[in-house]
Amino acid sequence: MTRHRLLAVMAMTGMLAACATMTPAERRAADEQACAGYGFRKGTEGFANCLLRLDLSRRADRRAMEQDWSYNDPFLYGSPVVIYRPIYSRRTP
Repeated sequence: MTRHRLLAVMAMTGMLAACATMTPAERRAADEQACAGYGFRKGTEGFANCLLRLDLSRRADRRAMEQDWSYNDPFLYGSPVVIYRPIYSRRTP
């Protein structure tokens, strides 16, 4: 049984490590690498514009995701929920 617990803990640790987000420095390095891969040279106006477009695109994606989330989950922001359940009764003569 101890072996199974150890494997479960190792699996959970692996899953949590896979969900780790990038630090701002890592994100900047990845963006610089992407812009350099597109052919822009570091220190030029084109390179700066490429970095700006990547950041604006990321922000727009985040806003769209947040907007979709709020519209799809009626319980998240207290939107009214109407529950209708008819009640049937027998007539008495």
